Amino acid sequence: MPADTDRHETAVARYFEAWNTNDPRALAKAVAAAWAGDGSYTDPLADVSGHEQIAAVIAGAHEQFPDFSFRLSGAVDGHHGIARFAWELVNEADGSAPVAGFDVITLADDGRICAVLGFLDRVPAGTAPSTR
Repeated sequence: MPADTDRHETAVARYFEAWNTNDPRALAKAVAAAWAGDGSYTDPLADVSGHEQIAAVIAGAHEQFPDFSFRLSGAVDGHHGIARFAWELVNEADGSAPVAGFDVITLADDGRICAVLGFLDRVPAGTAPSTR
């Protein structure tokens, strides 16, 4: 079981590395490291697949929420090739977290993400995040 736990935690760490990357070149590399080539990302506001589209969703989040970063909120829970985890979008200046949710990921044999199913638990009133 620890090997699976490490696999899930490593995948989630790569996921957050991608979501917290601002530089376009670094973002492309981080997305390729985190997602399989035909990987997908789906939440209430986005349904995309492939590295370029996933990177565009992430870049859109950075445009809408500059100076914010995504962080894990709690432990990664997983079994087999599936994991779930909660996250928050945190304002780096004041530490507030106006957006929060949880994601479920499925992993390929190489440990990269095949699919993300995202859910929003907290969104500021009057704000509709275009990407999360």
